[in-house]
Amino acid sequence: MIEKRIGLVIKNDAQAEKQARELEKRLGDQCVVIDVQQSKNTDLPDDLLCIIVLGGDGTFLSVARFIGNRDIPLMGVKFGEVGFLAETTEDKLYDAITSVLEGKYLIQKRTRLDIKVMRGNEQIIDVDVLNDAVINKSALSRLASCEVYLDSIYLTTYRADGLIIGTPTGSTAYSLAAGGPVVSPEVPSIILTPICPFTLTNRPLIIPDLIKIEIRLEGSPEDMVLTLDGQEGFEMDPGDKIFIKKSRNDIKMISFENQSYFKILKTRLKWSGGRS
Repeated sequence: MIEKRIGLVIKNDAQAEKQARELEKRLGDQCVVIDVQQSKNTDLPDDLLCIIVLGGDGTFLSVARFIGNRDIPLMGVKFGEVGFLAETTEDKLYDAITSVLEGKYLIQKRTRLDIKVMRGNEQIIDVDVLNDAVINKSALSRLASCEVYLDSIYLTTYRADGLIIGTPTGSTAYSLAAGGPVVSPEVPSIILTPICPFTLTNRPLIIPDLIKIEIRLEGSPEDMVLTLDGQEGFEMDPGDKIFIKKSRNDIKMISFENQSYFKILKTRLKWSGGRS
């Protein structure tokens, strides 16, 4: 009798789909394919040991949001061009699965952010993100105006093309491209990174992850968009209030080495020529 099964989520990619078919043949009843587009997290089997994500960072982020507060470890397998969330690569996939089935792995916890949006007295958004929440203006719009409060104390008003609120995991995503710092996932923090700020003294800011953030869009133009993990977009209204805090629901990521994050980091950023 099989006690635990491995879930498979497959990127819409020919190579990923080919590997998934091979995995299904090899694992048989020990694996189950999960369609995150057509199902709900309540449909997830209760006997999952973990979910293996065959795809890039985008696929991994969608799975992280899909599982919600379900306590299911994730393991990413890199098929995209650049990936910071994949623990292993395609050529090491079967060795990694063997280690998982034998219980020879570590669990790394990654912080998520709880994002809530209030429009008047109505809560219109309530979701956790693994990477970031981004407030953007449309291409032809005026500068965004984001009043930021930390634990109810006014910090500043960012007038910029946008504002990124990211986790340490998300520090290597859009925030990095906008000039933000690289922050180890083990550092308990939240990162505020303005996008092309009007005032040059508005610089990226790292704050403790115990702080609660409130962002008011009063004075911002129309056509503002809140983007979650770079995948879900919501149109904002001037006057909307965004509340951000550390989520109670971490993501558990399967790892095989204590320092594997830094190996992945220097390889992806090609530090020292990408030498391992």
